[in-house]
Amino acid sequence: MNINRLVILVATVAFLGCMALPVSAQTKEARGTVTAVTTTTMTVKVGTQDMTFLVNSDTHLEVRRAAKEVQSQQPGSPKPRVNDFFEVGNPVLVRYKSDNAGNHALDIERVGSPGSADPTNPTKIAEGKVTSVTATHVTVAANGRDMTFAVTGDTDVLVKGATKATKAAGGTTQLTTFVHSGDMVSVSYKEAAGAMTASEIRVRVSSK
Repeated sequence: MNINRLVILVATVAFLGCMALPVSAQTKEARGTVTAVTTTTMTVKVGTQDMTFLVNSDTHLEVRRAAKEVQSQQPGSPKPRVNDFFEVGNPVLVRYKSDNAGNHALDIERVGSPGSADPTNPTKIAEGKVTSVTATHVTVAANGRDMTFAVTGDTDVLVKGATKATKAAGGTTQLTTFVHSGDMVSVSYKEAAGAMTASEIRVRVSSK
């Protein structure tokens, strides 16, 4: 079975600093428009709500390759600053964790649009190894259990090697072409009526 309108995106973002920190089912996502940014915080309008995220040396910034020039102009700086790459008006996706001190940004990346995220039902993330995959479902071993996610025509797949030609294939590309058993992936998903539906599958390490 083919996935209607399955979007395969090119993984062109560059990770600055060391390898991204592992995420868990407790990691959340917020997507919206930057309304304020400093060297240590970023405020994002998510839906109708403003959310402020704490940014520190553990926050990973996913930016365009050309932005590396900014970092190269800062000799001796151990980490690029968030306000070197992001500014008010940018649509962003923030992966974060919350505790009594606030929302801690784990990863920030620029996206094409702010989307229509609901801050009362944030997207969650599970990271682990794919144990099975079909055209409509993917099962991931994460946090000591198998988690099965439904895959729809609105599910984005980010995988190295995908091309614009793939995206232009008319929605006939099967998920199994790009996601395989044994791959290490992170899955962004939402829960509703006891079911988990993937909004994004990001292949971090391919088994092929």
